[in-house]
Amino acid sequence: MARTGIDRIWTAPNAISFIRLIMVPVFLWLLVTGDDGAALTVLIIATASDFIDGLIARNFDQVTRLGMYLDPLSDRLFIAASVIGLAARGLIPLPLLAVILARDIMLLSVVLYRRLRIGDFPQVTFVGKSATFVLFIAFPIVVLGTVWANAPLPLEFIGTVLGAVGAGIYWVAGFGYLAVLRTTVPGVSSKSAV
Repeated sequence: MARTGIDRIWTAPNAISFIRLIMVPVFLWLLVTGDDGAALTVLIIATASDFIDGLIARNFDQVTRLGMYLDPLSDRLFIAASVIGLAARGLIPLPLLAVILARDIMLLSVVLYRRLRIGDFPQVTFVGKSATFVLFIAFPIVVLGTVWANAPLPLEFIGTVLGAVGAGIYWVAGFGYLAVLRTTVPGVSSKSAV
């Protein structure tokens, strides 16, 4: 029987999210090995695709349950890859790496401790989307600072400051998700994903 409605798998937004997942290790490798131009290109494509798949899903009735999981998963992995790669290169301070990763480790710990399923995750909030947006602007600016060394503005510094602001918003969203996760009865919730 063919899947229909929200249970569909083969949609354009899901394909875009899947391609973005494949791009995570490619981006991290390029960044760590110092191929900043290529890393920046992959990061810009991934950032743009994050907004494009959402637009397509909403405007062409292609919102799916799988997409509600794939999209945030690829966002989290790109954020983690960005901070790990940038910190490994010394382009962002280690505390920024720790603050961003600690938020996701906290939420994952609660999920594992409470034995929650993917379907138990709370829906993405406006604050969570805002945090992702700011971080997806901050990290390309940091990388652009290495590519455009003679920029008239201190791009790496500006990107790091934006990253710190994004990290703060990321934690605000995380506390909101934590409040929902702490009261979720495993297997009962029918909400989408963080």
